[in-house]
Amino acid sequence: MGRLDEYAEISIAFEVVGRFDPDTLSVDPVARPWRKDYDAIETSGPRHWPKRFDVSKWGLFAAFVDDRRVGGATVARDTANMHMLDGRTDLAFLLDLRVDDGRRAQGVGRALVEAAEAWSVDCGLVEMKVETQDINSRACGFYEAMGFTLAEVDPNAYPDLPGETQIIWRKQLRSQSH
Repeated sequence: MGRLDEYAEISIAFEVVGRFDPDTLSVDPVARPWRKDYDAIETSGPRHWPKRFDVSKWGLFAAFVDDRRVGGATVARDTANMHMLDGRTDLAFLLDLRVDDGRRAQGVGRALVEAAEAWSVDCGLVEMKVETQDINSRACGFYEAMGFTLAEVDPNAYPDLPGETQIIWRKQLRSQSH
């Protein structure tokens, strides 16, 4: 649990500056930006994962600058009752990606995703899936730039978060030998 506590010290909160439009792959600015923090939702976030899932097969990644943690990523795989894995054992789910506010857009997220992808390939996984929301337009642009393709859009996925649309991205993973 100690590692997850340290991991959770990096905030996942972000500024909502626009809504990603999956039909046009563009961003519509919001009239009044706001800060969204999914860790603030009760029973959400890294500290709650071990209570909900067997995390023994997961990959947990950390990014440091000058001995200071500035980011983290978590990949779930082969986990019973995690619906995002679609019942597959060859699928990686990038469950979480967080970068310190002061380090965003500096390559930390890219390095974390690349490490997560390499680990997934080493585990024999062939595809990576990631979920975000239309209100996290910067994340949508980031995943697209990282080579993920838009796979699913569900405006009804979050009954407790009305007005947020689920966006699922997928990426085929390639072995380093190819």
